[in-house]
Amino acid sequence: MNSVGNAILNLKHRLIVSCQAPDGDAFRSPEAMAQFAIAALEGGAGGIRANGPADVNAIRRSVALPIIGISKRLQADGRILITGSFEEARELVAAGADIIALDCTRRGQDYGALERLARIKMELGVPALADIATVEEAVQAAGAGADAVLPTLRGYTPETAHVRTFEPAFIAALCKAVTVPVLAEGRIGNPQEAAEALAAGAFAVVVGTAITRPGEIARRFALALDPFRVLPEHKRHLIGIDLGATNTKYGVVDREAGILKTWCDPTPASGGRQALLHHLSQVAKRAVEFSRAQHAEPAAAGVATAGWVDPFTGEVLYATENLPGWTGTPIAEGLRAELGLAVAAENDANALALAEKYFGVGKPLQNFVCVTLGTGVGGACFIDGRLNRGAHFFGNALGHIQLDPNGPPCTCGRRGCLEVYANAAALVRYAGEGGFARAEDAIRAANAGVPAARKAMRTLAGHLARGCASVVSLLDPEAIILGGGLVEENPCLLADLEAELPALVPAWERRALRISVSRLGYYGGVLGAAAVALQALMRESTTSR
Repeated sequence: MNSVGNAILNLKHRLIVSCQAPDGDAFRSPEAMAQFAIAALEGGAGGIRANGPADVNAIRRSVALPIIGISKRLQADGRILITGSFEEARELVAAGADIIALDCTRRGQDYGALERLARIKMELGVPALADIATVEEAVQAAGAGADAVLPTLRGYTPETAHVRTFEPAFIAALCKAVTVPVLAEGRIGNPQEAAEALAAGAFAVVVGTAITRPGEIARRFALALDPFRVLPEHKRHLIGIDLGATNTKYGVVDREAGILKTWCDPTPASGGRQALLHHLSQVAKRAVEFSRAQHAEPAAAGVATAGWVDPFTGEVLYATENLPGWTGTPIAEGLRAELGLAVAAENDANALALAEKYFGVGKPLQNFVCVTLGTGVGGACFIDGRLNRGAHFFGNALGHIQLDPNGPPCTCGRRGCLEVYANAAALVRYAGEGGFARAEDAIRAANAGVPAARKAMRTLAGHLARGCASVVSLLDPEAIILGGGLVEENPCLLADLEAELPALVPAWERRALRISVSRLGYYGGVLGAAAVALQALMRESTTSR
């Protein structure tokens, strides 16, 4: 590690609280920022980040903690720049700042940031920190003499605009790329994420909004109680589209009345990417037209689809041959241009889990697993109250847990996955001697007590139990929630699963695991897709403030 001043060394593994409030905020005054700094000190903070000489001076007179000073001012290009002149840095040091941070992104460098950084160190005799957005910018700033780098501006530059959440992996990448300390900053919303930042290699952690913005904190609580608060009154509708390999269910969801209208059309799955995109466009337009006929403008549309999806870009990262050619499809981008409104996309099982969390039996739960059974087998889970997607959005692949490496081929390219043992086609296959052409027929027969159908249902439940047992052993959830076409009006499956699972899970009697059927009904996927749109709007609302 390069030699750094004591002001930075004293921050090692400490919390730095960013005491800032924008114009118009109820706490926008130097005196209020000083009070926040005092509270931060009492709470154990090791440093303060503050904007402008007036705030820095008020804080310096109140606490003896190291202060990282910045100055945000509008530039000729119409955008704010952090410490865009040497004079601003001089004023901050005169006011009591121990350290100066400045914008060293590509745009900041166009305004002379790297040269200014060196001058601040030489003439003012204080450490200079580089606010950056990419690894390349961090390397350039460190090479120019920055004493530390902070990813403060990641998500706020054109090339990183897709970033909407805290990224521990990016912190780790920065730590590998530079030899100076990395101070984690940006979208750290809770203590767990702060700890993850240190675990990823951060020297210290900067947190602002989650601590010093009472209005924003209150808004998050309000949204947790009523997520529809994010919708403006004149845009009270959401469009939800549940794209399955067999059918597409879609509808209009109202913030007050719930599902207003639903439709179900066959999915042209074999037609490939363009046919599917055209299909989505047509059903979405039908839903938008209905919404406008009710004198309401839809706020956004959500698409729940088979396959793994990047929820921040709306692109299908990988899909099996249940939807040929679907891998790589930019769903959100394509529909956004067609509809002229915000569009979000998500894996269908993740979408159903969101619906359960917002509207269903998952609402009071912190740890639960959703299993969707239909043409395929999908999975999703909430861990400690947060939807788990995995590091690369490939998490929750419950349907592709391998039960037998020598088993039947799966659409994913491997053999013996849970999906081929527990989907609709499998149920028909098990009930073959009964002559049932469709899973729906086998389900009705099983509920009527037809022996061949009952045997088939027990066989499917046995395989499903083997897959679920692995998940229970790994995650120890409070509940497993079953959804999808195979679960609709099928109490036999629930009873059979409840009978099979205890023998496969260690310490079953101590877990109090609940197995439930989704109460969201046949159009639960539509609610899930609407929940995807709602979550995207909430995320956008939070990060734009």
